[in-house]
Amino acid sequence: MPIEFQLQRNSFGQLILITANGNSYVDVEPASAFPINTPRENISIISSDGHELAWIDKLDELPSETRQLVEEALKSREFMPEIQRVTGVSGYATPCTWQVETDRGSTSLILNTEEDIRRLTSSALLIVDSRGIQFLIRDRGSLDKTSRKILDRFL
Repeated sequence: MPIEFQLQRNSFGQLILITANGNSYVDVEPASAFPINTPRENISIISSDGHELAWIDKLDELPSETRQLVEEALKSREFMPEIQRVTGVSGYATPCTWQVETDRGSTSLILNTEEDIRRLTSSALLIVDSRGIQFLIRDRGSLDKTSRKILDRFL
């Protein structure tokens, strides 16, 4: 399906959506309907007051310049580091501090309760730390043995 809008940035760094009929909307944001399961599909472009202006079925079908603008905006909007390895925990009673390696670097998180580890699918987990930051484990089976063993103690 052909794209029926254009995206560009203004001098203030805001995204501008220009529709096929020439209407222009300043300070729009892309929002993924399913950022964990299908992050590159079903993306809405919403106005600054929350109204949907355009819909993207598949990000990969956009022209490269438009796709890059949407990807950059989604990345800053949907900050969700993906845990690749659990390197240590301060203890097995909560609250406790976890040392983790993510796709964005090494960090620590404080797990307040076991309920802060949420199952999304049979293999995907969402961990919410004491600051409200959400960490994703996309496939716990792909973690190394030590990480899986630590994680299993909390599940």
